Amino acid sequence: MRTSRRSLLKNSALTLGALSLGGRIARAQEQPIRIGVIYDLSGPFAAAGSVACSIGAQIAIDLVNERGGVAGKYKIEPINADSQSKADAAINEVERLISQEKVEVVLGVYSSAHAVPLAAKVEEHKKILWITTAVATAVVKDRKLTHVFRGQIHSDQYGEAAAGFLADNAKAKLGVEPSTLKVAIIHEDGPYGVGVGEAGEQFSKQRGLQVLMREGYSAGAPDLSSLVTKLKRARADVILHTGYNPDITLFLRQARESGLRFKMLIGNGAGYSQLDKLRATFGNDIDNFCNIDPVAAQLLDPWSSVTSQRPRPPTCRRMCRWGSTRPGCCSTTCCPSPKKNMAVSMPRRSARQLSMWTSRRVARFRVMASSSIRPEHRLPDKTSARLLP
Repeated sequence: MRTSRRSLLKNSALTLGALSLGGRIARAQEQPIRIGVIYDLSGPFAAAGSVACSIGAQIAIDLVNERGGVAGKYKIEPINADSQSKADAAINEVERLISQEKVEVVLGVYSSAHAVPLAAKVEEHKKILWITTAVATAVVKDRKLTHVFRGQIHSDQYGEAAAGFLADNAKAKLGVEPSTLKVAIIHEDGPYGVGVGEAGEQFSKQRGLQVLMREGYSAGAPDLSSLVTKLKRARADVILHTGYNPDITLFLRQARESGLRFKMLIGNGAGYSQLDKLRATFGNDIDNFCNIDPVAAQLLDPWSSVTSQRPRPPTCRRMCRWGSTRPGCCSTTCCPSPKKNMAVSMPRRSARQLSMWTSRRVARFRVMASSSIRPEHRLPDKTSARLLP
């Protein structure tokens, strides 16, 4: 069969075109997916948990890339940004990621105060914002967002959980009926704190609890003594507190100094999960605050042996170490037996049980670290062990 010159040129052109197209497709498949990753790597939110979130995001990205990338073809290239614990810095960084770095997806956002304006910014650019941490209901509620996603609970559910816990356990844990339980709600005044506080008030009233007060404050306030004074006047049985790490530490310190007393303290997320930060400020006294009920100490550190401590009687006016003598405070004779006066008896764990639990926890973390977590992602030992569920 004879081949004409025209058919030969035609077939050659088709072959070259296919090879060229195939090369472009192969190169396109090799190009990584660039995503912006924004967290607070500096400022007060960094120590409150934002840095840990950024490390977790990098671990997830590395695990995907080690398995071949998205769909087994496309590697992920993170473009990191620091929002510096400031809303305006977060907005500027996201603008840079979208306009200059040309990312299609922005991942992260620790603070709800940042997430609210960032959602509007990313929606305007028709890019994707995937929120991993900020929980305020106000971020997405009634905004009809089409490019903003958040795969976790929201602040209303924090308030509902706290109110439900109190209503279900008031009789068994505190020895009172839910209808007689007096609750005070305090929170930082950003979208996060306001969202949890409003939900706590709403669901507490629905469950028949007495809400004596709901008070907001600035997370950057240098002094919370006026708030502590209001709480002392309210004489609440339970305090629901929503805040970050610096303001929580400040509140607990001033509450201890002023002799604020309550039966239970429930902390909602953020700073109350940073036990190491609280312990760095208060040392081992975090389990021995006379102005904090043993239940609160148990909530702050569920592995503390608080049942061995003696609660301060109502006649004491100043802070003391459980039953210790101090000028102007109570003596050992005025501190009664904990069996008669402790509102809640929590199970005490022996030193052997605590040692066994710690060993298992550390061993589990080491197995994970050796198998999937790179050395550059590891946190200091004391912090790392607390990250596991």
